[in-house]
Amino acid sequence: MGKAEYPFEMRPLSDEEGGGWLIIFPDLPGCMSDGETVDEAVKNGIDALECWLQACREAGRPIPFPGNSVGGIFSPRIPRSLHERLVAKAKQEGVSISTLVSSFLAECLGRKEAKPSAA
Repeated sequence: MGKAEYPFEMRPLSDEEGGGWLIIFPDLPGCMSDGETVDEAVKNGIDALECWLQACREAGRPIPFPGNSVGGIFSPRIPRSLHERLVAKAKQEGVSISTLVSSFLAECLGRKEAKPSAA
């Protein structure tokens, strides 16, 4: 299974999100990057993909097969005040809002999966 087999999605980032381009690998939760140009986003995306796969291998986690994603675009409606807080935090971190929210979701899901079940 080579890294070139994983499909990716790209979209331009608004000025509010920091500008540039976002690249997402839908088959690999939380695997994304961005760049000022399309070429830079792709280069950064390949690096993110390699790091994601390596982290999975090191953790002994299963690696999803390419093309198995069930996700795609996620566009929730949120209150303006929350959006403003996300914009401020994304600027503080130097990332896009999409990257920030995806990181929050991946972190939250990871914590939930790591808790032992009460069975």
